[in-house]
Amino acid sequence: MNPAIAQLFTLFLWLLILAIFLRSLMSWFPISQDNEVARLLYRVTEPLLEPVRRVLPRTGFIDFSGMVVIILLYVMISVVQRAAAQ
Repeated sequence: MNPAIAQLFTLFLWLLILAIFLRSLMSWFPISQDNEVARLLYRVTEPLLEPVRRVLPRTGFIDFSGMVVIILLYVMISVVQRAAAQ
């Protein structure tokens, strides 16, 4: 694998992790859904979180989908870095 492409893809995955983390933090505060940053984070992260929510069992008020997606993204980063090293 081309190291430059692997590095770019890894950066993209880190940005997704950051977006999911920020969205999780925003859920703790009363932020208007009309806020442009909130809408952007929702549009970027919802396609990743929604399929995981359908698979995970309901746990009351706690949503573990963000944590599951972040773990999967970490695994993807590891795979890309190993592929780039070969």
